[in-house]
Amino acid sequence: MRVTSKGQVTIPQDVRRRLGIEAGSEVDFEVDDDAVRLVRRAPGDGASLATSMRGRGGVTMSTDEIMALTRGDA
Repeated sequence: MRVTSKGQVTIPQDVRRRLGIEAGSEVDFEVDDDAVRLVRRAPGDGASLATSMRGRGGVTMSTDEIMALTRGDA
């Protein structure tokens, strides 16, 4: 298997089938000394993403003001 100049490799079809990897699937690489293992990430509910993003917005509008904008009431 050859690595492209962008660091990409193609996962063989039989491996994708065995691991249940489809387009859009998330995978991780587990490194152990000089070996690497490809593992499929379990689908998450987005809670950890939402938690990591909490408090990062710079919007000073209230929820009601934002909703009024999206509805065209402003």
